[in-house]
Amino acid sequence: MPQLRDYQAVVFDMDGTLTPNMHLHEQAFAVFMQKYNIPTPDAQVAASLSGKRNSEIFPVLFGRELLADELNRYADEKEELYRTLMEHVHPVAGLYDFLRRLDEHQLKSAIATSAPHGNVGPTLERLNLPDYFGAITLGVEVANGKPAPDIFIEAARRLGAAAEQCIGIEDSFAGLTAVRAAGMYTVAIATTHTAEELAMAKPDIIVADYVELLNHFA
Repeated sequence: MPQLRDYQAVVFDMDGTLTPNMHLHEQAFAVFMQKYNIPTPDAQVAASLSGKRNSEIFPVLFGRELLADELNRYADEKEELYRTLMEHVHPVAGLYDFLRRLDEHQLKSAIATSAPHGNVGPTLERLNLPDYFGAITLGVEVANGKPAPDIFIEAARRLGAAAEQCIGIEDSFAGLTAVRAAGMYTVAIATTHTAEELAMAKPDIIVADYVELLNHFA
């Protein structure tokens, strides 16, 4: 059984990983797509888009390439819809206890998220963690978004940690692929997809929440 002391740092995705909020994004997308008469993508397509950057999501939804100003306008509109729902944001069970355990072992921590900058601060405020993380890396700050490993490698670099000595925690298929490609110990948290579905991403471990993850590292 792995021990936390065996690692240098933990890199967290944000949406769906720190907070079980993907249903809120789904609600915002539903309103947005209804307005623009966009058909609901099938489950396989929806799963493939989870964890990706808006620049990769919206061309798929519209079925065509988008000009930069179009993309920015549509993304801003959808994120504004999401932010009206943020009062429902809350931590995944056991998160604070897990973070305390990291502090006890003096492990650094970072966020690697595809979310736009405007969502990060409000989300961390809602979670009462505005200044907790040692580094925050956004999808727009790296050349290639998830499932490429760039964002997790960069997050580790900003912490001064070797990626191979980090634990990476994700809820999406794209994110888990990125964590594995970065060489991190890969933790899948089953807030957005079932454990059976997440098994296809071949993580090192699948947990329901941080209570279970704490027990794994006990």
